[in-house]
Amino acid sequence: MNMKEIRQAADYIKKQGVLAPQVGIVLGTGLGKLLDSVDVELSIDYSDIPNFPLATVEFHQGKLVYGELFGKKILAMAGRFHYYEGYSMKQITLPIRVMKLLGVENLIISNAAGGINLNYDKSDLMLIDDHINLLPDNPLIGKNLDEQGPRFPDMSRPYSEKLNNLLETIATEKDINLRSGVYASVSGPNLETRAEYRYLGIIGADAVGMSTVPEVIVANHIGMPCCAISVITDLCDPDNLHPMDIEDIIQAASVGEQKLIILVKELLRKL
Repeated sequence: MNMKEIRQAADYIKKQGVLAPQVGIVLGTGLGKLLDSVDVELSIDYSDIPNFPLATVEFHQGKLVYGELFGKKILAMAGRFHYYEGYSMKQITLPIRVMKLLGVENLIISNAAGGINLNYDKSDLMLIDDHINLLPDNPLIGKNLDEQGPRFPDMSRPYSEKLNNLLETIATEKDINLRSGVYASVSGPNLETRAEYRYLGIIGADAVGMSTVPEVIVANHIGMPCCAISVITDLCDPDNLHPMDIEDIIQAASVGEQKLIILVKELLRKL
């Protein structure tokens, strides 16, 4: 992925009428209802955007949605890309680089995740304070895009303290139990074994998923403050593990989503 391809995508999106979006949002599995609250101005299929991959996961819409929420112009990805779909890390993170060119100032990411921390419950929300990258590739490998960021970006604080503090304040005000923890990102698409869940707990993970970290790495590279919230959709107790049911995961995500929508709306209002 090079700057020419990134500009091609950004130019096309601008020509459709996307003007000065302020906040970028990446919506994860089962977390699309936030868009019901958006005053949508236009929606663009990924298939129409030059150089964009296609979302192949059946419960991801595959659209870029532009509109207004709480007075903020937002650009939301209704459906994200994953390494397990066969895309390169540069393809997965192309939309984040495009958002930067379009003027996005802050990035909000959501995902569905498995709970490694056994104090968590299904449908809990976890504010990601830090992460462990267990993916086998990195979106910054290869020639550096000097125009967008440094060769060796710092990752000591990958998640914006300002945004995280705002979210914690909002959670207190709205009486929402917002956990704070460490997210481990793995390639998938299979779920983990009992031994792998034990390992993840030992190395300090509170939740595990198959996304988010590539986008966060690139957001840090390009200097875009970001925050991320996981909805805990299943509990990964290695001593009491049951086969995964995707319908149960979607249901748990939908319950947690109601609290997530409140947090994101209030965050936009306070930004």
